[in-house]
Amino acid sequence: MGRSSLSIERPPHSEGEAESASGTACGATAERMNIVITGHVDHGKSTLVGRLLADTLSLPEGKLQAVKDMCKKNGRVFEFAFLLDALDDEQKQGITIDSARIFFKSALREYIIIDAPGHIEFLRNMLSGASRAEAAVLVIDAAEGVAENSKRHGLLLSLLGISQVIVAVNKLDLLDYSQKVFYDIQKEYTDYLATLGVTPLAFIPVSAREGENVTKCSGKMPWYNGKTILEVLDSFSNEASNENSFFAMPLQDVYRFSDEGDARRIYAGTIISGSIKKGDAVQFLPSKKTAHIHNIEVWNAAAKTEVSTGEAAGFTLEEEIYVKRGEVMLKCGESAPFSVAEKIRANVIWLGEAPLVFGKKYLLKLGAARVKAELVQIERFLGGDLSSRNEVGELRRHDCGSVVLSLSEPITMSSFAGNQSLGRFVIVDGYDAAGCGIVHAALQSETQGGTARQQAVDYAAFEEEFFTLLKKYFPARFER
Repeated sequence: MGRSSLSIERPPHSEGEAESASGTACGATAERMNIVITGHVDHGKSTLVGRLLADTLSLPEGKLQAVKDMCKKNGRVFEFAFLLDALDDEQKQGITIDSARIFFKSALREYIIIDAPGHIEFLRNMLSGASRAEAAVLVIDAAEGVAENSKRHGLLLSLLGISQVIVAVNKLDLLDYSQKVFYDIQKEYTDYLATLGVTPLAFIPVSAREGENVTKCSGKMPWYNGKTILEVLDSFSNEASNENSFFAMPLQDVYRFSDEGDARRIYAGTIISGSIKKGDAVQFLPSKKTAHIHNIEVWNAAAKTEVSTGEAAGFTLEEEIYVKRGEVMLKCGESAPFSVAEKIRANVIWLGEAPLVFGKKYLLKLGAARVKAELVQIERFLGGDLSSRNEVGELRRHDCGSVVLSLSEPITMSSFAGNQSLGRFVIVDGYDAAGCGIVHAALQSETQGGTARQQAVDYAAFEEEFFTLLKKYFPARFER
């Protein structure tokens, strides 16, 4: 019984489930949203998702009975979580290890719910799963309260820019649906998330096992007058397209096919914002070189005069300029929230076996840029017990901190609030993707104000003269 039955396609409904909680007309194209369910281990994430699947009649035919038979065979009491924990190791240990993708449907839209692991050892898996989500449900066990990993998951959601967040205070049935317990947890976690700039859109008291406030309002908590989890999910919206925003494209590479007699220089990348058309003037940062779009190159497709957000595109330019991978192409005359700097302030979560330490060179990947980075300051630790740690010499595995990083050369970036694609990064230690973070601010470096800028001007002048000589003595190479 593998996980593929839940993750490859939307499960078919049995004949009796044709008119389920969805109410959507047959054949209609439904809106779809990615949701991540996260929280500390054993706080009830998988139980909540299993209950959502069962209550919305979204299970494949025979799935429920197959899981009950499995429980009977293993001598275990049936739990809704087993509808998701399909891997043998998960069933035997009672924990989620991988990030499952599960489809279900409400009256408004289809959902892809990512059931992310809660155990601290599987933070990488949780991060991978949550990176695809538009919204999140963060589950907290009412009996255990706000765990250390609950705080880490809150930080990860802030790192990923997920602003549509529900906090579900689960297992209140074990505490006689205590109003005081719910409000105490709400206050504690709200105060913590505020330090990360995260404001949950709803706190909901639930019992996933009993189905209270999941898809139907509970009669056992008369003190709560808010919406159910399903109702709040339906109130969320998918991220609006930024096609009408400023144009930006990280330069993935510059291609030449001279061995095949093709003299074109093709500047390629994936557009992360806005649109651009033939003839537009563009500028590359950090080099500040400018040119005009000569043509939008296509392969085995109809010619294009304009491309926009999300498209992988290649361009030839009217002017011959030298720019390298990692620069960002912008449209001249537009205002865009990008900075060029050699030093950044960022929030980082460290997942590597070896700690993040001072004096060591790491590889930082931001957009298409690849530069060496060095830790120069740990301003503060983020989250629970970490904030009271005395030593400030390193970030250990699973630590989160606000840090300053020095880069080997200037790169183009944005604060995460300004642009998520160029405001988040990965840190590589050797061959290990050991950390990730978001940029809070680009800091002015000592060389950025004078010498480095003058060197860039001198280099641009040299390059212009160099291309003039090439065109003079090798004109055939520059014919279009």
